[in-house]
Amino acid sequence: MISKLHYITQGNIEGKSHQELAELACKGGVDWVQLRVKDTPYEEWKTIALETRAICDKYGAKLIINDNPQLAVEVNADGVHVGKEDMPLAEVRSIIGPDRILGATTNTFEDILEVAKHQVDYIGLGPFRFTNTKDKLSPVLGLDCYHKIIFRMENEGIELPVIAIGGILLDDIQELFFVGVQGIAIASGINAAINPVEAAMAYVNEVN
Repeated sequence: MISKLHYITQGNIEGKSHQELAELACKGGVDWVQLRVKDTPYEEWKTIALETRAICDKYGAKLIINDNPQLAVEVNADGVHVGKEDMPLAEVRSIIGPDRILGATTNTFEDILEVAKHQVDYIGLGPFRFTNTKDKLSPVLGLDCYHKIIFRMENEGIELPVIAIGGILLDDIQELFFVGVQGIAIASGINAAINPVEAAMAYVNEVN
């Protein structure tokens, strides 16, 4: 089951670690944590992942590792999310096996056609609007592009769940669900909030 709210960690927001932010999000009701660690030595990354795994277990949340299938297997994560410029999906699936969740980032309908050839469980489609969370941002889509892409997916019989990502605000959520997304991904909307627990609760309530 793919969650309607995909929470994505960021390191060193307001001095908080990935683990601390993940716990605050889980306290707010998040049940899907994507651990997105960048530019970190493997052993340190593994420590962060193991501690985040323990937090997810405590709250009954799924743990998805961003861009590191070997680590996902090593820490017994629930799955992996792969960016557009990262490891080929077939290779990722061969590493993680048939039972772990595999998600992939897309920006265009053509991306989705390519991704759909592989055993992926959901797609992250975005960015919805400009965001500072990610370097090398793909072209911004906006609501109209989501509607057109999902309409084309339906016509082609592509039934992959679409998770919208990129600068999404609370007020955007109902419109995004109306055009056909199955979920949203949130990073700084929770991480950079004055009260991350309350922010997480607000997003969880809105998607449900």
